[in-house]
Amino acid sequence: MSTATDLNVASRRAASASAFARAQDLMPGGVSSPVRAYKAVGGDPVYIRSGKGAVVTDLDGLEYVDYVGSYGPLILGHAPDTVLAALSKAAARGTTFGMPTEAESTLAAMVIDAVPSVEMVRFVNSGTEAAMSAIRLARAATGRPAIVKCTGCYHGHSDALLVEAGSGALTLGQPSSPGVPKDITQNTLLVPFNDLEAARAVFEAHPDQIAAFAVEPVGGNMGCVPPVEGYLEGLRSLCDEFGAMLLFDEVMTGFRVARGGAQELYAVTPDLTCLGKVIGGGLPCAAYGGRRDLMEQVAPAGPMYQAGTLSGNPLAMAAGIATLAELENPDLYGQLESTTRQLAEGLATRAERAGVPVQIARVGSMLCVFFAESPVLSYEQAVRCRTDRFAAFFNAMLERGVILPPSQYECWFISAAHDGELIKQTLQAAEHGFAAAVEIA
Repeated sequence: MSTATDLNVASRRAASASAFARAQDLMPGGVSSPVRAYKAVGGDPVYIRSGKGAVVTDLDGLEYVDYVGSYGPLILGHAPDTVLAALSKAAARGTTFGMPTEAESTLAAMVIDAVPSVEMVRFVNSGTEAAMSAIRLARAATGRPAIVKCTGCYHGHSDALLVEAGSGALTLGQPSSPGVPKDITQNTLLVPFNDLEAARAVFEAHPDQIAAFAVEPVGGNMGCVPPVEGYLEGLRSLCDEFGAMLLFDEVMTGFRVARGGAQELYAVTPDLTCLGKVIGGGLPCAAYGGRRDLMEQVAPAGPMYQAGTLSGNPLAMAAGIATLAELENPDLYGQLESTTRQLAEGLATRAERAGVPVQIARVGSMLCVFFAESPVLSYEQAVRCRTDRFAAFFNAMLERGVILPPSQYECWFISAAHDGELIKQTLQAAEHGFAAAVEIA
């Protein structure tokens, strides 16, 4: 098997290039999700044929140490034996029924046992569905129309949440995509992440209108941006003071930064929680949950309608059960913490040696290398990063057999399958990556 550690591998990615050329005639931009098109880093995307552990193999037979990890779900690595066995058994019984199975209750009980705020849960198919539904529930429960979100935090691509900031911190959200009418975003209020003063100001400006403050407790869609001390606690207090729901979007952080998610890590309990990625074990699966009195307002127990044909399907449930069972091992999170710390410290050392200023942010097994002079604590600071240097770094790493998320604003994900030898290979590649980045004036 060839590896991608040889230089000039781009000339040997003929199969990937051919696949991408064909795809562009069949799908918009040739991809099923925009970041996969490599627009932010240049060049054509690598097409993956298979993955095992922490390594993926492309169509040309080149292997890469993988830090994409399907953007978070693969905390055990690619194709873990326990998940494959569970999927095989489930598939043999039938892929979907549109009728209840006991597997739904099994996975629901595992989620409720692990996540502090969740007393009941409803399964859906994607993080977008989870966030959209949880916000509908918050509005139904409070009778209020408005929601607050943070600039740079992503809660899926539903119309009301696909917004960008206007001229001020307390502006109404403006549509960030054609096809989203302004009147749909008129009840979406935007404030900066990690800014409690702005959060208080928006509550005071709309004291009886806000149904929920929706937030990623760790920003994961502007790079890895942890909450500053007291921020999440402050949001909890503000929501209590003004009678609003605190909604944690833990699609990325749930079962990733700790078994109980960021709410366990930071000891802050939200009213509603969105989950996804890890709970599906690599299959499409997400959920929203919260206190029993709130969740019993969801149909058919209550009047708030939400439904889905493939929600709770047997394959996703089987993969999720097998994955969460592995995560009950208390040593696994310690291993992830140790491996990710080793990687972060090694990257910092090599960046300093190369003379390129970076900020390495990490929470649990989520990590981001920001090409910036000072710490990144908000979207406004993230967008000032040197994306040109990141692109040079990305491509130098790719040439040496390490594949990263192709955007400065995406997290790296470390899995239980990343071992010391793969970390060593990554850090060796990073020496070249940082050298390439520093050459960008």
